[in-house]
Amino acid sequence: MAYLVIRLRGTVNVPYWARHTLRLLNLERRFNATIVPEREPYIGMLRRVKEHVAWCRVDASFIRELLEKRGSYGDLTRLGFSSIDELAEAIASDKVVLSRLEGVRPWFALAPPRGGFRRSSKHMHSDGGILGENRELIELAGRMIQ
Repeated sequence: MAYLVIRLRGTVNVPYWARHTLRLLNLERRFNATIVPEREPYIGMLRRVKEHVAWCRVDASFIRELLEKRGSYGDLTRLGFSSIDELAEAIASDKVVLSRLEGVRPWFALAPPRGGFRRSSKHMHSDGGILGENRELIELAGRMIQ
């Protein structure tokens, strides 16, 4: 499986260590999203910047939709894939890391969610907000890529 990670907090008053970790995750601006593999180093990075991002597990169908609507991938045959479904499946199953693909932007620029945030964007998911590990992030991300 892979994680969809979205930066929901801005760039002002962010400590250096968090800014550096967000840069390593390719999340330099608000409402940028990326897909990272479900591996311990990435999970540690997400826990470190949990006050700035939200993440959840994502499947190949959502990755396909994200690539179609917001992706920049160019010629798929040059990347070694015959279709966008094959690329989405490879990313979802951790066979390919999005940031290691040549000629593919490792982040997606999303819009603010249509209809606004239904929960607080300043609190953790466990406290009634949307930050941190959030199983409801897919619905929010769907409203951000429309």
